[in-house]
Amino acid sequence: MKVIFLQDVKGKGKKGEVKNVADGYAQNFLLKQNLAIEATNANVATLQGQKKKEEKNAAEDLKQAQDLKGTLENLTVELKAKSGEGGRLFGSITSKQIADELKKNHGIKLDKRKIDLPDAIRALGYTNVPVKLHTEVSAVLKVHVTEEK
Repeated sequence: MKVIFLQDVKGKGKKGEVKNVADGYAQNFLLKQNLAIEATNANVATLQGQKKKEEKNAAEDLKQAQDLKGTLENLTVELKAKSGEGGRLFGSITSKQIADELKKNHGIKLDKRKIDLPDAIRALGYTNVPVKLHTEVSAVLKVHVTEEK
């Protein structure tokens, strides 16, 4: 029996795949557990429509990420922190502080987990911080840390 998988089934198929499986397995397990539906012409057409919609959404997400990249690379985030001798900070600047500053001053909402800061910033001056916007798009954000009076 031909079925369309609605979810990943280990060893059998991934979501969206159309496969031929044993009739008993399909009737007694896949269909009862709502893991798959029978591959009729109508169901296959619905699946193709969903795939086209997902591709369109993925392309739109990619375009938004590319637009945001252009915006971020032209920005400089200004942060103030207390520092001691030699420009060393008391404490550090984290990705959360960078994300909060972006939202507050520039109106850009960015998840702190997308900011790829391996170690917190612990010195005054300019730092280039990589930002993962999409699987295919990454940007470099300039962060300027100045001394707080």
